[in-house]
Amino acid sequence: MSCALGFDVGTRLIGVAVGNAMTGSASPVDVLTVHDQQPDWARLDAIIRQWVPAMLIVGLPLTLDGGEQSITRQARRFAEQIGQRYQLPVALQDERHSSQEAARRFANARAAGTKRRQDARKIDAMAAAVILETWLDNHPSG
Repeated sequence: MSCALGFDVGTRLIGVAVGNAMTGSASPVDVLTVHDQQPDWARLDAIIRQWVPAMLIVGLPLTLDGGEQSITRQARRFAEQIGQRYQLPVALQDERHSSQEAARRFANARAAGTKRRQDARKIDAMAAAVILETWLDNHPSG
């Protein structure tokens, strides 16, 4: 597997990142809007066509003690939908602390002058990159 897409599922936005199994790195790609509990399928279709991933990784938002919550069920539903829609393997990745790591990276980029306040909407895509990097670290061969 060379290319994978990672997703940070939220109630209003879904962050998307692309990762490379050879390097173990991931980069933010886009943020999809969610309406009536459905992602912007047209935009996601275009991203899939552009990157042609071999694998899809969906962040699983568990509580700190590992329990499930309503957003966990929404992420599982999204994972099932994209697996069926794109006929690609889907893996779930525990995403506890990914949002904090994304916020830390964003703050560091702002301090370095490489990100501006209006880039904050893209923090969901940064969280998706963190989720994907975590998965790649734990599955180095893809």
